[in-house]
Amino acid sequence: MFEATKVGRSVSKEDYKEQQEELRTQLLSVQRDLKVSNIPVIVLVSGVEAAGKGEVVNRLNEWLDARGVQTFAFWDESDEERERPRYWRFWRSMPPRGEISILFGGWYQTPIEHRFKGHCTDAELDGELNRIVDFERMLIQDGALIVKFWFHMSESDQKARLKELSRDDKSRWKMVPDKSKFSEHYAAFEQVAERVILHTDRGVSPWYLIEAGDRRYRDLTVGKTLLHAIRSRLGEPTPEDQNNTLAGPDLPSSASAQITLLDQLDLSLAISRDDYKTELKRLQTEINELAWTAYNKKRSTVLMFEGVDAGGKGGAIRRITNAIDARLYRAIPVAAPTDEEKAHHYLWRFWRHIPRAGYITLYDRSWYGRVLVERVEGFASDAEWRRAYSEINRFEEQLVDSGVILLKFWLHISQEEQLKRFKDRENVPYKRYKITEDDWRNREKWPYYKEAVNEMVVRTSTKHATWTLVEGNDKPYARVKVMRTICDNLRDALQRDPVPTVGYVPCGDKRIVETRKSNGDSNGGN
Repeated sequence: MFEATKVGRSVSKEDYKEQQEELRTQLLSVQRDLKVSNIPVIVLVSGVEAAGKGEVVNRLNEWLDARGVQTFAFWDESDEERERPRYWRFWRSMPPRGEISILFGGWYQTPIEHRFKGHCTDAELDGELNRIVDFERMLIQDGALIVKFWFHMSESDQKARLKELSRDDKSRWKMVPDKSKFSEHYAAFEQVAERVILHTDRGVSPWYLIEAGDRRYRDLTVGKTLLHAIRSRLGEPTPEDQNNTLAGPDLPSSASAQITLLDQLDLSLAISRDDYKTELKRLQTEINELAWTAYNKKRSTVLMFEGVDAGGKGGAIRRITNAIDARLYRAIPVAAPTDEEKAHHYLWRFWRHIPRAGYITLYDRSWYGRVLVERVEGFASDAEWRRAYSEINRFEEQLVDSGVILLKFWLHISQEEQLKRFKDRENVPYKRYKITEDDWRNREKWPYYKEAVNEMVVRTSTKHATWTLVEGNDKPYARVKVMRTICDNLRDALQRDPVPTVGYVPCGDKRIVETRKSNGDSNGGN
């Protein structure tokens, strides 16, 4: 497939100079149009070594207004990145709407290198490529434009370019000698690259193969291709996923046919005051010990709380945080998104707070707002909230695959108990801030929220991230159930092998590579 990148295309100095000025003018113009749009542009730059990827990116930054462009190189992982799921580093690089991010290698770099070095099999590489296809589709459905460039050249041209770079004291090649391995095994690297490109070359995010032998041809081709891609995207509506129109079954109208999972909860369950005090003290002691064990074992934990208004989320979270050293956790209250958060994919603000290894994050409301309040209140389009189920499942699978202990709670109470708590909040001065007009208005939409919660649990209670439904009419009972569930799951997870075992093994996960090396399997099954 790379034959077309070895035909010897070139551009003369005169033609380059003439076309460059016009191209730069057009790029600046389209960048201004982009600024007032809702379109983030992600440019992925990859290819064979010595193809001049850095030169191209520097040229793009010269032609464009650098104030609207950010460039990211994914070299060695920092400790901060290594202690989180692999895609965390990429989410941090996502541009806000109207701006451009240029990513060297991006999410392709590590899988390609690991397969080339024999750290994973073809099947494991394909598994990671499937994840990449899903990831790119999700970003595109949210309005992003992804432009992927692969720079290629013949083996003889690469050797000549490497020789030239070896004499340049400013060349990065003097700082990364390991990269020479790619040039020594040109055919093997080309084979891996072909597999990657064929697997991920999709109509919504195609690969552009760029012949890199002639610098002037290479730079102009990239600039013109990017210009055309942005112009085309500005003239199109936001892509919608026509295949994600799943709806629940059309139920009969009788009351007995409308029963949901929430209707099956026994809200009369309660615990005596004395038993509550005894059990609370025991569970808080155990949670504190487990939190320190998780810290020492470098296992991060995500605790996520959803529930009806006044369902007791805050009280449950407070009993947990009171038991844990404050240096080990962060509690994230989730409200309406800020302007900065609205400028990104809705999952972006949750990825930002994923804890590093050994720490705990508690979310008071979460990413499920997309299929709950945003669905019921009409803040998300029908296509947006319907495709969110699969997006959320993939997000949670990535967390668990990377070793995160993920627990999800829905705290439920009856309408009568909710009314009682609302009135109590209005009558108690220090609780009055908890009640708003929106809370009263949401009561009128109780049946719609109940339907949304039922579908949410059905579609997102998975093997790797099950829901715990909590009977919450009796606050002490609910708190004990939440804490007992946390203790049981933490204890079980910390006794097992910390290396992820859920789903397929990501070819890009360095911990898998390190584990295999320690077990003497340096070829990764190759």
